[in-house]
Amino acid sequence: MYKSVTPTNGTQASAAFTGVSEDEGSFSLSDLTRVILKRLWVILLVVCVVVGAAVGASLWQTPTYEASAQVWVDQKQGDQQTNLAGTVEGLQTIILTMIHAIDSRPVAEEAIQRLGLRMEPAELLDNLTVEQVESTSFIVLTYEDTDPVKAAKIVNTVGEVSSELISERSAAGSQLTANVYEEAMVPDSPVSPDPLRNGVLAAVFGVMLGIGLALLMEYLDHSWRSPEEVEQVSGVPTFATIPEFSLTKSKRTKRTLA
Repeated sequence: MYKSVTPTNGTQASAAFTGVSEDEGSFSLSDLTRVILKRLWVILLVVCVVVGAAVGASLWQTPTYEASAQVWVDQKQGDQQTNLAGTVEGLQTIILTMIHAIDSRPVAEEAIQRLGLRMEPAELLDNLTVEQVESTSFIVLTYEDTDPVKAAKIVNTVGEVSSELISERSAAGSQLTANVYEEAMVPDSPVSPDPLRNGVLAAVFGVMLGIGLALLMEYLDHSWRSPEEVEQVSGVPTFATIPEFSLTKSKRTKRTLA
């Protein structure tokens, strides 16, 4: 810490006051860089804490695996029925109908019964995703579970059950068919959590939080730490500096008389 000696006449004091007001109202990029370098330890500490918490939480979570199968939707040709699959509108109608049929309670109940699972149909449907491959006649079935083998078995069984029910219950005039084109394989790696991705996102958030905390600390810190900073804030030159020093107290030894 330094004690600065500056001119104290009225004109210079007024200039100093004006300089302080102007400096406090402006904040340039160089000031931001100075604050970041000055409070770099704060930013690094915040980043380490945030990244550590995010990665630790990711490793603590139970991994989730995802298995996918593909179902091919088609319509049999006939002499007295219209081929809806020949038009874009007709294909879209068929796909939407198939998706609704697959993502239904009867399919879930039959799949649970075949696999001997102890779960509700609503639970199976919550983990099942049914969507169309854009501009094609294929429907992708995706199932998520903490057990990769179980996920593959369930999605393959759902594909088989939906294909059979759709072929059996479709109207005679439409003759819609759905066949499992590609069965799901047992996934090797989980889809979530992703410690690397979470760590990167946490690092970005930690940097932003650390810079904000550094700026707050700088705003609350009103001390002057160098003669140059005194000149920058006051706007007048510094004549001399008086360093702080402490007086040492000498201890006198007392002799005792026998």
